[in-house]
Amino acid sequence: MPVTAKICGLNSPQTVEAALVGGASHIGLVFYPNSPRFVTIPVAAELSRQAAGHTVRVGLFVDAGDPVIRDVLDGVDLDLLQLHGSESPTRVADVRARFRLPVMKAIRVRGAEDVRNADAYSDVADWLLFDAKVPGGLPGGNAVAFDWSLLSGRQWPSPWMLSGGLNAANVGDAVHLTGAKVVDVSSGVESRRGQKDPALVRGFLKQVGCL
Repeated sequence: MPVTAKICGLNSPQTVEAALVGGASHIGLVFYPNSPRFVTIPVAAELSRQAAGHTVRVGLFVDAGDPVIRDVLDGVDLDLLQLHGSESPTRVADVRARFRLPVMKAIRVRGAEDVRNADAYSDVADWLLFDAKVPGGLPGGNAVAFDWSLLSGRQWPSPWMLSGGLNAANVGDAVHLTGAKVVDVSSGVESRRGQKDPALVRGFLKQVGCL
């Protein structure tokens, strides 16, 4: 099975185009206002239309209430909801049932106990995503990796993605250590914080395609 990639935090037509041309399996649109990658509903709607039929369109939310998610879905077509906060298994199941879309739960990892916590979400999430736990940092996009060996040999009923500090130079090592079949990148393809670089997006996807 080939390795594929999600490019998260896209906020311009040029970077969406780079992701599509490069063969990204997923693109991520961030609806967390404190993130430098936050997109408004009108901008996200345009980017979603651009990507329709070409890739999986993921909306990233952080401890968002139902009205926030509903407002986004009323204006933006999404294929997958990514919950990247402290959402409980009960909350994940509720979001999945209420909005009738697949849900991916981010698991923030610092140590082995955090990896074990993923088991609680296996029956309620369609996807898992393993990211680095950064004290005081934003949920995602911090250019910080965790100890990838913590995932070595692990399996879950749900498919999963690897995230956290990935870039074109280290993604091969990350895949080798973890066995990940899908990787997620954000800051690793930015020329400055919150701004994706189309050339870096293409370069990352080219590297992933060689794995």
